[in-house]
Amino acid sequence: QVQLVESGGGLVQAGGSLRLSCEASGSIVSNYVMDWFRQAPGKEREFVATISRNGGRTSYRDSVKGRFTISRDNAKNTVYLQMNSLKSEDTAVYYCTAKRDWRSATLYREPNDMDYWGRGTLVTVSS
Repeated sequence: QVQLVESGGGLVQAGGSLRLSCEASGSIVSNYVMDWFRQAPGKEREFVATISRNGGRTSYRDSVKGRFTISRDNAKNTVYLQMNSLKSEDTAVYYCTAKRDWRSATLYREPNDMDYWGRGTLVTVSS
């Protein structure tokens, strides 16, 4: 079992930046592939970014490539999402998720793949 708690959301103007954090407890985060998903009002939940267990591989949805960066600090049991050049369409609740996997370089992109979810943190980008 792993518990995930997101923080760092808030209100920001378009073009601004935010850094989301996800602190894991109850298990060693290095055993998990970590993803960020988001859900905007009236829309389906969508993949944002994923990072392998050892941090050596990452992947992003096309609309955030070059603007968002996912990273992890396994010593601190924490995963981050640095979001730059924010746009109004980035407004959503952002969820940290985890998938236990024994392979060091695996990535996941589907919500149904993930084993654990945080409660989410709201990001609002004003235009």
